[in-house]
Formats: sequence, C-alpha cells, structure tokens
Amino acid sequence: MRKRSITIDGHRTSISLEDGFWEELSAIAGARSLSLNALVAEIDRARGRSGNLSSALRLHVLETLRRRLNRA
Repeated sequence: MRKRSITIDGHRTSISLEDGFWEELSAIAGARSLSLNALVAEIDRARGRSGNLSSALRLHVLETLRRRLNRA
C-alpha cells in the first residue's frame, strides 16, 4: 500500500492504493497522454459524491482492464 499526494482542481489530497493500482493508473494516464493528476481528477469528477476516491480509482482500473480483455 502506497500513499500519494495528488492535486485535484487545486486541492491537495492523499490517496492510498496498492502499488499495482498506481502502476496501472500511470499506464492508463500515459496511454491517454494525461498526467496522473489529470486522470485522477477526471475520475474524481465522474464519481460525483458517491463512494470514496480510492475505490473509484480501483474500479476505473478494473473497468479499463475488462474493456481490454473484451477487445482481445
């Protein structure tokens, strides 16, 4: 588990995720030519006020991987 500080819309927040999720989020951001902060901010806006950010990030990684598998 690794805790990182991220800036979302000008506000600093700390997020704890397992290393594998950080690695995959970085890969997803890179594939979309986004910074990690920009991807996290996008996911944060999409989740609205439901759930917590760490869970939303994990679910985003899961959904991205599922879409890749379905294309294969």
